[in-house]
Amino acid sequence: MKGIVFTGNRQLELRDFEDPTPGPGEVVLEIKASGMCGSDLKFYRGDIAATMKSLGLGAGISVIAGHEPCGVVVAVGSGVNPKRAWVGQRAMVHHYRGCGACPHCSTGWQQLCVEGVAEVYGATGHGGHARYMKAPASTMVTLPDELSFVTGAAISCGTGTAWGALKRLELTGDQTIAIFGQGPVGLSATQLAAALGARVIALDVSPERLARAKEFGAAEVINPSATDPVAAIRELTHGLGAHATLDASSSSEARRQCVQSVRTWGKACLVGEGGQMTLDVSPDLLRRQVTLIGSWTFSTVGQAECAQFIADRGIDVDALFTDRWRLEQGVEAYQHFDRQTAGKGVFVF
Repeated sequence: MKGIVFTGNRQLELRDFEDPTPGPGEVVLEIKASGMCGSDLKFYRGDIAATMKSLGLGAGISVIAGHEPCGVVVAVGSGVNPKRAWVGQRAMVHHYRGCGACPHCSTGWQQLCVEGVAEVYGATGHGGHARYMKAPASTMVTLPDELSFVTGAAISCGTGTAWGALKRLELTGDQTIAIFGQGPVGLSATQLAAALGARVIALDVSPERLARAKEFGAAEVINPSATDPVAAIRELTHGLGAHATLDASSSSEARRQCVQSVRTWGKACLVGEGGQMTLDVSPDLLRRQVTLIGSWTFSTVGQAECAQFIADRGIDVDALFTDRWRLEQGVEAYQHFDRQTAGKGVFVF
């Protein structure tokens, strides 16, 4: 089979790999959709070894990219509980492998394994940008029949990450949330927060992305390159600030503004990987009783809950995707995605 491999410095290759065979406790998924996530660009743009080190993922190795896989189980190894995974199962992949036995792995948080995450699919283990993918049965999360494989791919990282952050924020329908960055994760957060009934203020420096945010339920939009976002958010919230804020941009400046624009007793959440942030601790946090949250994706339980919420509410997650590609279009697909002016991309099979 063919698989996309990032080689760094905005280069990738379509390489040949043997079709996978499941070992004990493993399954093979026939990929139907594999999403392109904003975090892919860290591996695509930079030096692979340096990127891996900056994210605490060890040495760089050549693996099939893509950590938003969704498809159908076509082979099951020995020892797999038939209630966990079965041939014909429509499934998303929770894209981490841990020890499988520690308190975190046992509750579906394999990325928080006490022994360290063993594999991150698409980074340290083969991901979904290929026809087939092998993974532990414990990483399979059933996709509701009402949802497309493309929606399942989004939930497998970007949309699921947004859901996880909103749950950590304990967002309610009578609150206002300001969401910094309207890329794949931020736009998903806008869509889901609006579906939860909250008032959404969406921020981005791209007019195209702000226009999409309005389409996805944002009540107000702000371009931080044109106005002071902290002052603008306070003006829209009777001088108080937002009840909750979420940064999905990874920008140091946006992260600082994310914290400063939340109201007293409010909560600010960061989901973007990498980078740094500088705060003046007393005025920005302590003297306003602000809660600062770091949220790293979601658990298998949270992934399933997100999928069911989307199915029950009839949310059009497919609309996040503005571009659909064939695997052999990988070079063109990532060149286009790298511009960060359009929506989300996905490889379909």
